[in-house]
Amino acid sequence: MSLKTAVIFDKMKPHLATNGAEAVKKVKAVFHFDIAELKGKEPVSWTVDLKNGNGSIQEGKHGKADATFSLLDNDAVDLFSGKL
Repeated sequence: MSLKTAVIFDKMKPHLATNGAEAVKKVKAVFHFDIAELKGKEPVSWTVDLKNGNGSIQEGKHGKADATFSLLDNDAVDLFSGKL
């Protein structure tokens, strides 16, 4: 089963392409997200760079993060959708 969060990160990439520089000016941070499907399962990591250039989102941990979030997939979806 693929993570629902992966779909969200993929949808965010085009937004960064057009609005990333604006987000970088405001946020100025790099985040690592460790997302597990279920408690006890191996997480998948993403790097959301809102510190450099136009920003970027990449699978895996790239560079040093200013903050790391470890979440279950459903909780991450709720967080990104404003429910959590």
